[in-house]
Amino acid sequence: MSHPTPPGTRDILPDEMRELRALRSALFDVFERFGYGEVRTPTIEYDEVLARAGDAAAPPAHRFFDESGDLVAMRSDMTIPIARLVATRFPDEPGPFRFSYSGTAYRAVRPQRGQMREFIQAGVELIGTPAPEGTAEVIEVLSAALDAAGLTRAVIGLGDADLVRQLLDELGIDEPARAAILGRLAARDLVGLEAEVDALELGERERETVLRLPGMRGGAEVLEAAHELGGEAVERATGRLTATFEALRDRGVADRINLDLGLLRDLGYYTGAIVEVYDPAIGHILGGGGRYDDLMGRFGRPLPAAGFALFLERLHVAQAEEERLAAASRAGGGA
Repeated sequence: MSHPTPPGTRDILPDEMRELRALRSALFDVFERFGYGEVRTPTIEYDEVLARAGDAAAPPAHRFFDESGDLVAMRSDMTIPIARLVATRFPDEPGPFRFSYSGTAYRAVRPQRGQMREFIQAGVELIGTPAPEGTAEVIEVLSAALDAAGLTRAVIGLGDADLVRQLLDELGIDEPARAAILGRLAARDLVGLEAEVDALELGERERETVLRLPGMRGGAEVLEAAHELGGEAVERATGRLTATFEALRDRGVADRINLDLGLLRDLGYYTGAIVEVYDPAIGHILGGGGRYDDLMGRFGRPLPAAGFALFLERLHVAQAEEERLAAASRAGGGA
């Protein structure tokens, strides 16, 4: 007799659980080494608390009324609850605050596309340290965590959440066209992007800027090429990214960075630097994060902040695939 689980959820059996525990332990050894203390927040929060992030947050997948008639929701990420924790539990301490976590989050997704409604995240939040040093520290921790997981080939994409949005403002693009362009970029649909841009009345230089930026990826030379395009939005973003890249170089992790000027995150509270993690062994994004300097102010404690979250189960898949590829390579070399 079959008793299926809801779409986007799954059972985890003992062997996989043992491996996930070992992976979590390796990550938290790194987090502790960098001074990030583990915290745990409730799985459910008052809906009005989560709503403080506004449209910038991922919409909760599950809302319901508790026994007192209050509307509560299951968390859709871990950053907003930790922002609430800092504002509530440390209202007078100056910081900076370094916290790590792991926990289950829930989102409304399209399971037919292989997305998970229920997933485990592990990551860190650094609250109270401004850019670029705060950003560079978080990315250094992320790089060390990937190494601890055995994902030495994993790449960290680095972009700027404000670049394209501010560029579209600078060009006077209205809201419907702006939303369409951002949607195409989020989907990495460069053909569709070109169609959206061609429908606008832009000069040749402005058109070239909007179309070229999303395709600019690589090392420090990307910033030089973007600088040549000109414009205040581009200048501001490349200035921020240059400062971050130099701070990463000082920490010895710049070689792992792939600058990506078309990078967008699906959570709207990010400001400035954003990151995503990729591994060549699998096709899924393993995690991401960035700066969210405006979010803490919505909880009454305006502090600069940055962090990242890794999808623990995807990390586990990438780890297993990297081990399989390494074993195949050894077997082939010995033949």
